[in-house]
Amino acid sequence: MPRKLSHYDRSGRARMVDVSGKPATLRTAKAHGFIKISSKALSAIRHLKNPKGNPLEVARVAGIAAAKRTADLIPLCHPLLLTHVDVECRLVKTGIEVESSVTTKGETGVEMEALTAASVAALTIYDMCKAMDRGMEITEVYLVEKRGGRSGTYRRKSTRTR
Repeated sequence: MPRKLSHYDRSGRARMVDVSGKPATLRTAKAHGFIKISSKALSAIRHLKNPKGNPLEVARVAGIAAAKRTADLIPLCHPLLLTHVDVECRLVKTGIEVESSVTTKGETGVEMEALTAASVAALTIYDMCKAMDRGMEITEVYLVEKRGGRSGTYRRKSTRTR
C-alpha cells in the first residue's frame, strides 16, 4: 500500500493514525443536513400535532448525543473530549434544515463529529415523522466549515441542489 494512505500500515491493514505528536489546538467544525418532508407533515410539525411529539427538539438532543459517540460508530475515529456541541433544526418551505457545530481543543479535528450530529438529527426527524410521511428524503449532508489544525480553515462554497 502507498504510504500516502494515512489509515493503512505498510502491510495494508487499517489503522488509527497516531496523533500523539500533534499539538492540541482549538478545532471547530460545522455540518449541514436537509430532510425533505411533505407539506402536510411540515404543517403538523409546525403546529405541534405530530403524534410522537416535537421532532425538532428530540433531533437536536439526538444530534448532540451522536457527536459524543462518533468514535463508537466510525471505526478509525479518535475518541475526543468535546467542549461544545450544538444542533439547530429549522423548518423551511420544503423540509427541515439541520446545522451542527462542534468544538474541541485537541490533536485532531471534529469534522466527523459534526457530520455525525447532522446525520443522526436528520435520521431522528425521519423516525419521529415516518407515520406522517414515509417518503421523506435525507439529502445534502456535508461539511460546511472546519477550523484549526495543520490544514487550517476550510469553508464550503454554497452549492445547494434544492
